[in-house]
Amino acid sequence: MDRSETSPVLVRVQGTCGVLTLNAPSSLNALSLKMVQSLGQQLRIWQNDRSIENVVIMSSGGKAFSAGADVRAMWKHAVAQDYGTIDNYFEQEYALDLLLATFPKPCISLVNGICFGGGMAVSVHSRYCVTTGSARFSMPETLIGFFPDAGASWFLPRLAGSIGMYLGLTGAQLTGGDAVRLGLASHYVPEAEFADCLEAICRDGIAAADALSMEPPPLSFASSLAEIDACFGASGLSAIEQSLRDDGGDWATAVLRTLRDRSPASLAWTFDMLSRPGDQTLQQKLRQELEMVAVSTRHPDFREGVRATLIDKDRTPRWRRY
Repeated sequence: MDRSETSPVLVRVQGTCGVLTLNAPSSLNALSLKMVQSLGQQLRIWQNDRSIENVVIMSSGGKAFSAGADVRAMWKHAVAQDYGTIDNYFEQEYALDLLLATFPKPCISLVNGICFGGGMAVSVHSRYCVTTGSARFSMPETLIGFFPDAGASWFLPRLAGSIGMYLGLTGAQLTGGDAVRLGLASHYVPEAEFADCLEAICRDGIAAADALSMEPPPLSFASSLAEIDACFGASGLSAIEQSLRDDGGDWATAVLRTLRDRSPASLAWTFDMLSRPGDQTLQQKLRQELEMVAVSTRHPDFREGVRATLIDKDRTPRWRRY
C-alpha cells in the first residue's frame, strides 16, 4: 500500500492503536474506489494483528470527515453507460460498511465538519463515533437522483418515531449533538477537546472518549418532532405530502417545498427501502441496496441530479415526471 502523503488513506500505528486518515481534502474526502479498497485492505490486516487493540478513522483537511461516495466518478461511468464499474464500486463500498459493522476490535471514528452519505455510513458503522458541535451529518441522496444507501435502509428505520423517514426523504442535516441524541454517534466532545482525542484514545482507548465527552445540546429540531411523526408516519408518499399540506405551518410548508425539489423517482425508491421489514440484518439490507443501485444509477434522474448539483452546479435538475 502507498503510505505516502499523497495516498488517499494515510496509515500509521501509534502504540496499540491503528490510525487511518482519509486524505483527499480537495474532494472533501469523498470515498474513491482506491480509498475504499485501501480502508478495507488495512482493516483486514489489523483484524488479525494482535498488536492492534483499537482502530481510529479520522480525516485530513479540517472541512470534512467525508462528503460521501465518489458520485462524480459514478456519474461519468453512468454517462458512458459503464454500469459494471458502478456496480463494482458500490459492492466494494458496501463490503467495507459490513466489515466496519462486524469488526472484532473497537473502531472509533473521529468526526468533525461534513459527514454525508457514505461518509456518514462509515461513522455509523464504526463501533464508536466521537463528534462535536461543528459536525454535520446528512443522507442527502434524494437531491442527486439516488437513495440513502450504504446501510441507511438498516440504520434510519431504527431511529425513534418517523425521524428516519424524514431524514431519508428530505436529506435534512443533523448537528453532532443531534447524532449523539439519536444514537448515530456515541460521544460528544467540546471543540477545544477534539484535537486531543486521537492522542488520548491511542493511549487509553475508548475510556479516553468517555472522559472527554459531555452531554450534547437538545435536538436542534425538537420543536418539530410531533409534526415529523404525524406527517412522515403516513402510509405513502402522497399521504406524507397531504399531511404536510394539511398542517399548513411554516415548517410543513418548507418541508413540502423541499420534497417537491427532489427527484420523484428518488423519493419513491427511498420510501420503499425505508418501509421494508425491520427484522432483516444489515447484510440483507445491503444486498437489497445493491439491487436498488442497479435500478437507480441506470435511471436518467441520477445523471441529471449529479449534473445539476455537482457538475454544472446550476441547481435546476430536470427530473423525469410521471
